[in-house]
Amino acid sequence: MNPRHARVLLIAFGVAAAVDLVSLVAGFTPGHLVAKPLLMPLLALFVVAGGGPRLLVAALLFGWGGDTLLLSDADPAFLAGMASFAAGHVCYLVLFRRTARVVARARAPWFVVGAYGVAVVATVALLWPGLPAGLRVPVAGYSLLLTAMAYGATRLGLVAGLGGALFMVSDTLIATGVADWPQLPRPDFWIMLTYAAAQYLLVRGVLGALGARPAPAAAYGEMRSTTP
Repeated sequence: MNPRHARVLLIAFGVAAAVDLVSLVAGFTPGHLVAKPLLMPLLALFVVAGGGPRLLVAALLFGWGGDTLLLSDADPAFLAGMASFAAGHVCYLVLFRRTARVVARARAPWFVVGAYGVAVVATVALLWPGLPAGLRVPVAGYSLLLTAMAYGATRLGLVAGLGGALFMVSDTLIATGVADWPQLPRPDFWIMLTYAAAQYLLVRGVLGALGARPAPAAAYGEMRSTTP
């Protein structure tokens, strides 16, 4: 592991995110098409350079798959992208469970569970009438998985919890667009801003909980031995 390499990769991620966001504000589609697919691979390489767990890398690469597929407006690409993100959420859920067990983190208070439960039920109920018939059940199922991931992230502390919450915000913004709700100006900007911040905070939350910088702790080594 080379800390300098990790810093360079993190800076590259920040530059790519800035290029993507500026491109979206400026309406420069080629910049978005180039920068967006670079985000998750750069963040995944940062995790690898920092000695992070393989499940975290897998979650980010599934996110990259979703990012790439959602560059298309076709319904099959949207469903495939949602499936790729769902696979990433499963990786996060397993990772959060193992990490919380290794670092002896308690579950979040009951009212956090209630808040996320109310949020997902209200969101699906409000979006349901405006969604295309073929997307209603997949979006509802995905929303439940996303909410479970966001709640699971709270077990690792404030940073990861905020990352999970921002992921929900980003995907809800996408869903409101699919349901033809009124949108903020430059909706893709807000989607990518919250998404890039979410993934970064989830990475920082996991690595921070594991104490994976600058060197793996004994507990971290224990978790890696159980990680596929």
